[in-house]
Amino acid sequence: MTENHTRRHRGPRLTPPRALPPWSLVAAGVLAGGLLGGGYGVLRPAEYTATSYLVAVPGERSDSAGALGFAQAYGRIATQPAVLADARAAAGVPVAALRAGVRTATSPDAPMVAVSATSPRPAEAAAMANAVAGALTRRADAARAGTRVSLVPFTRAVRPTEPSSASAGVTGLVGAAGGGLLGALALLVRPRRGPEAEVPRPAPVPGPAVVADARGRR
Repeated sequence: MTENHTRRHRGPRLTPPRALPPWSLVAAGVLAGGLLGGGYGVLRPAEYTATSYLVAVPGERSDSAGALGFAQAYGRIATQPAVLADARAAAGVPVAALRAGVRTATSPDAPMVAVSATSPRPAEAAAMANAVAGALTRRADAARAGTRVSLVPFTRAVRPTEPSSASAGVTGLVGAAGGGLLGALALLVRPRRGPEAEVPRPAPVPGPAVVADARGRR
């Protein structure tokens, strides 16, 4: 009767919850980063970049070294307010848009200036690059008597057919890589429980039926 009574009133065993494996932090970071990066690539509007090239040509009593130096100088002043204000009418956009979307690059070996413009509209990007290149050419022509160097258009910017911004797949991969890295760092810096910090498990207590059996054997 004691044994049946004990079985009737013994509740179900409660198993302690299992901790998540350590690699779950990395997996969660990869998943979250991939979703955020892909969503950013989908929601962000595509951008197009067009580039116009100018070459510095030495005149009389000048040489290629002088042309190279003036090409570097013209590349630095291409985004100055005076040049952008001169290009605003031809570009059809405000000076602020030109300042934000126009970049220049020069080469240390060739007297060439690259004027690049970025815009959400392909035709506008080409118009911005050509307008700034034209304004810079006029500035160089006005100073040619003193510099003995002129800027000549090498290639005009054409309307781009493909966006220069990263696609949603690329941003998703970048986000997944960044999320995985953050998850790995969180895994490395998380506090670890030593042997002394572990909670001791209670020793099993025999039920009344076991105690009764032990008394009967005596």
